[in-house]
Amino acid sequence: MPDDIGGSERMLAQWEQSIQQKAARYQSMAERVQGLTITETSRDGLIRLTIGSNGILSSVDIAEPAREKRMSEVSAEIMRCLQRAQSRIPELLQQVMAETIGTQDETANALFAEARKNFPAAPAEEPPPSVNEELRFGIEDDHNAPQPPPAPRPQRPQRRPADDDDFDGGSYLS
Repeated sequence: MPDDIGGSERMLAQWEQSIQQKAARYQSMAERVQGLTITETSRDGLIRLTIGSNGILSSVDIAEPAREKRMSEVSAEIMRCLQRAQSRIPELLQQVMAETIGTQDETANALFAEARKNFPAAPAEEPPPSVNEELRFGIEDDHNAPQPPPAPRPQRPQRRPADDDDFDGGSYLS
């Protein structure tokens, strides 16, 4: 019987050591993930932003020459940069997991699946619109525009009945 107790104690000690090692690996993974930042820059280099591992924006830098652009272009480029940055989170999370807890862990796979769901791939880059398409205005537009309906003609005032001798519409000087 003492042999069984000794074997049970060793098994319990190994199990406890395994749990402590796993907890340390998870703690290491959590610290590394928490410290992750992702920085993206716009194609023209005028916008630079940084997000944390949770996908939340931590800084945005917009260069002075961006003021010459339309605000809709600047805001669209900020959103494209943000989406590109967020789409990198699952890849970086998977890399950290592989280095700390391994990719065969059920919890790791669940975390990775959740990250892919929350931060999908960025949409494909759209080419910038042509200047000719944006600035189409002038005489050609006037010919293609629908013509408004003609205004109704004002109605003439009706004449009073003939029995009104004083004001029959005729001249009183003749």
